[in-house]
Amino acid sequence: MDLIIGAGITGLSYAAYSNNDYMIIEKEHEIGGYCRTIHQDGFVWDYSGHFFHFQDEKIKQDVMSHMDPSQILSVTKKTQIKYRDLMIDYPFQKNIHQLHKEEFIDCLYDLFQNPYHDYSSFKEMLYAKFGKSIAEKFLIPYNEKLYACDLNSLDVDAMGRFFPFANKDDIILNFKFAKEQSYNAHFLYPRGGAIEYVKSVCGKVKKDRIFLNEELLDIDVYNKIAYTNKRRIKYDNIISTIPFPYLLKQTHIDYDKSLYTSNQVLVFNIGFNKKGLERVNNWIYFPEKKYLFYRIGFYDNIFQSDKLSVYVEIGYRENDIIDPDKALQDTLIGMKKAGIISDHEIESMCTLVMNPAYVHVTKNMEIDKLAKMKLLNGLDIYSIGRYGSWIYCSIEDNIKEAKTLAHQLESR
Repeated sequence: MDLIIGAGITGLSYAAYSNNDYMIIEKEHEIGGYCRTIHQDGFVWDYSGHFFHFQDEKIKQDVMSHMDPSQILSVTKKTQIKYRDLMIDYPFQKNIHQLHKEEFIDCLYDLFQNPYHDYSSFKEMLYAKFGKSIAEKFLIPYNEKLYACDLNSLDVDAMGRFFPFANKDDIILNFKFAKEQSYNAHFLYPRGGAIEYVKSVCGKVKKDRIFLNEELLDIDVYNKIAYTNKRRIKYDNIISTIPFPYLLKQTHIDYDKSLYTSNQVLVFNIGFNKKGLERVNNWIYFPEKKYLFYRIGFYDNIFQSDKLSVYVEIGYRENDIIDPDKALQDTLIGMKKAGIISDHEIESMCTLVMNPAYVHVTKNMEIDKLAKMKLLNGLDIYSIGRYGSWIYCSIEDNIKEAKTLAHQLESR
């Protein structure tokens, strides 16, 4: 019997693709993990912005097979950067021509007269690939707010394929012919929120094999017994989607905690009494330190609704003590300063903390993780998903990983 830990999109996908006998335990009172959705006072919010960007048509069909097509919005992404007094199209490095002339010249000059060549960290890579001005005007300050860490501590490929690289030719060509080539140039979004995707996948899962409010406490890896807050479970395989360091702790495998770091993100989902001043963007990036938040997303621009509905994301170090009241006060001041609200009043709000949120990918962590995963696999324990694999990836990547593992284990 396969014991699946976590009823988020990865765990449910594994069950949906598996022909093995399985059971799923989930510590929360509902399925979905970070893809849960809040319906409150007429507003629809996710735990934070979760937009599915399908590259694989078969995965798309699998995920959406239990969804009503009439309730799914197809959106061409529009995102910008609030940079000083300007709104610059994202990504910054391909749209430096939208800056004021003096700053544009600085960026262009540093791009071609770049003394930085060798790099071994994420921060050094930004200098080497884009030059001092582009790095210091946007790429470094924004990512420092996002990851809440020293960017020199991150691996060169910390963001993998999701980092919007652009060579000099791309940048120059974009001056006249703008072309959106990012992995998420288009996305689909259900009117009921991201939970609708989860419900659709769950439609292929045996409901009597999902057990909510049940938390994994300990694993006896040698006798293959998992202990929860409710019982002991004998298993053949464990498929874990919980954060990888938590799994190591529960399997009593010694590890260096300093290798497995991440940030936490405070999310304000806020509904206001009237339409906002921003009518175009799906989300906006804020690199400047005068804004506490690093990103604001606009549900009302996706739904074309008549009241401003946003998610606001603020990055913190994993051990920071968060003061949500102070953060909300600073957020509202920042939103006014950015021209997003004026005399707007809050009608409804939900505050969330995602911890972990973005994992810190480093070379030493990757080496240790692969060794630990090999050890766990030898014990028939498999750790998958964004946090199970302790990596930066898309939801579609998680589904593919779950599908691959399900097919591997059923063929044994």
